[in-house]
Amino acid sequence: MKKKATLQDIANALGISPSTASRALQNNPRISESVRKKVLELANELNYFSNKYPETVLPKKLNAIGVIVPKISYHLYAMAISGIEKVAEENGMHLIICQSDESYEREKSLTKELLDIGVSGLIVSLAGETKQFDHFLELKKKHVPLVFFNRQCDEVDTDKVVIDNFKASYDATEHLISIGCKRIAYIGGPKILQISNTRLMGYKQALTDAHIEIDDKQIEYCNFTKESNLSAARKLLYSPDPPDGIIAFSDQVAIAAMLAAKERGLNIPEDLAIIGFNNEPVDELLEPSLTSIDQPAYEMGYESAQLIFDSIKNQSKMHSQKVLKSELVIRNSTNKNKPK
Repeated sequence: MKKKATLQDIANALGISPSTASRALQNNPRISESVRKKVLELANELNYFSNKYPETVLPKKLNAIGVIVPKISYHLYAMAISGIEKVAEENGMHLIICQSDESYEREKSLTKELLDIGVSGLIVSLAGETKQFDHFLELKKKHVPLVFFNRQCDEVDTDKVVIDNFKASYDATEHLISIGCKRIAYIGGPKILQISNTRLMGYKQALTDAHIEIDDKQIEYCNFTKESNLSAARKLLYSPDPPDGIIAFSDQVAIAAMLAAKERGLNIPEDLAIIGFNNEPVDELLEPSLTSIDQPAYEMGYESAQLIFDSIKNQSKMHSQKVLKSELVIRNSTNKNKPK
């Protein structure tokens, strides 16, 4: 009978130590991608996995769900992960949580690594740089369940959990119009980000419906770094015709606009009213407190996890898009009528 391959056989063939081979098979970050690839290829060739690491190396055998978010530090994603974790625990699954740091290359690499170690499914909110989706189409080819939440794309047919971003932005713009703002600006995320463009459309439609001319000079973009957020706000506020209202893609961007306004000597909300997205806990502590669109982050994560487990149990089911309700939380950054 043919002798079964051992870890020592793999190590000897590649001229590495057994411990290095073992770490490579466990996807240890200390091992380079080139070494890990050689170890996996040889292990497959020698049929090593037939009785080794069956639950952690073979595709679709790992008892875990992969989660990729732009930044774990964002309150929305921290809450969403809590919702995902709740459902994962109920289904006896673990989570492998990764952050793309808004990088397309990192998102692509993380997707491949999670696929290689055999996660049972993947829940993703797209990075700000992502405009190509082949890495997700590869998941679909290999029948690995995929759910997009918050940030998604139309190019990949899969389950999605979002809010009505068009309506949320429309309502925010309408609120600024109702308090007397005439020159309303929009600071979006990267131009390639679908969610940002959807909010831009809602903003434009609200202006059109109120018979306010759309001025492209009142539209700026940022890439979510502090420097970029502040630069976009300064460009608007130091222009010859500065806005008297701003819709910001996120609370981080809105806070940058508040800083730029104070730097410019503007009073909020008398000279400039500001609305953000995400309703971060810090919003209530700011001076003035920040009006923001509240997104049901925990529910977004919970529903995403429900969809991923539905797909794991029934991969032939039709894909669905769940649209959750958001709410405009009005605070002092738009409260022009507050009694003195």
